[in-house]
Amino acid sequence: MIASWKDLCIDAVDTGLLGRFWADTLGREVTERGDGLLELTGPTPHHRVWINPVPEPVTVKQRVHLDMHAASTGEVVARGATPLDLTSFRWDVLRDPEGGELCVFPREQVPDERLYEIVVDSVDPAAQARWWAEAIGGRWEHDEEHGWAWVEEIPGAPFECLVFVPVPEPKTVKNRIHWDVDTADVGLLVEHGATVLREPDDDISWTVLADPEGNELCAFVQ
Repeated sequence: MIASWKDLCIDAVDTGLLGRFWADTLGREVTERGDGLLELTGPTPHHRVWINPVPEPVTVKQRVHLDMHAASTGEVVARGATPLDLTSFRWDVLRDPEGGELCVFPREQVPDERLYEIVVDSVDPAAQARWWAEAIGGRWEHDEEHGWAWVEEIPGAPFECLVFVPVPEPKTVKNRIHWDVDTADVGLLVEHGATVLREPDDDISWTVLADPEGNELCAFVQ
């Protein structure tokens, strides 16, 4: 374990619209931070979600999406989501108000923490799960029959699993959902296989990295 879970980040063209949607869906409080940036807060700092303003809209299927607990899919639709597939799986696939995918798992008893899983499309799910377990802790497992892999019991993470699912298509655009980590040394993440995309500069105090399959993450030195 060379880093630790910090928080979650979601890109949005209209941060007010998407921020309200995710605050209500996740059970978070909204604070405006200026220049369109919103902070969604929960019981601990690890529950924090940043809604980051970006100019580009959703153009392709997201490689990272969120799975949610909810009393019903209808309540999420009422907040502004659009049904995408309500019949193929034991969960319901929706689009958020800006077109990003999410999955809703209806529950008779909704847990206090509504974020269930973070799901990542992957070429090699087992390798990705192992890499992330080694990076931020937790135990990784692999379902060879279905191809997916996951990391559970991640220290501090306010969700059950980080799940990697097999897909044939490669990553083509920047992910609209990513997470931040704390680390004592960014170099340890690079030695582990991360790639530096942007060093700290006059505008940012953190390092932007990519994992071995190109998924963006931000590392904060503590």
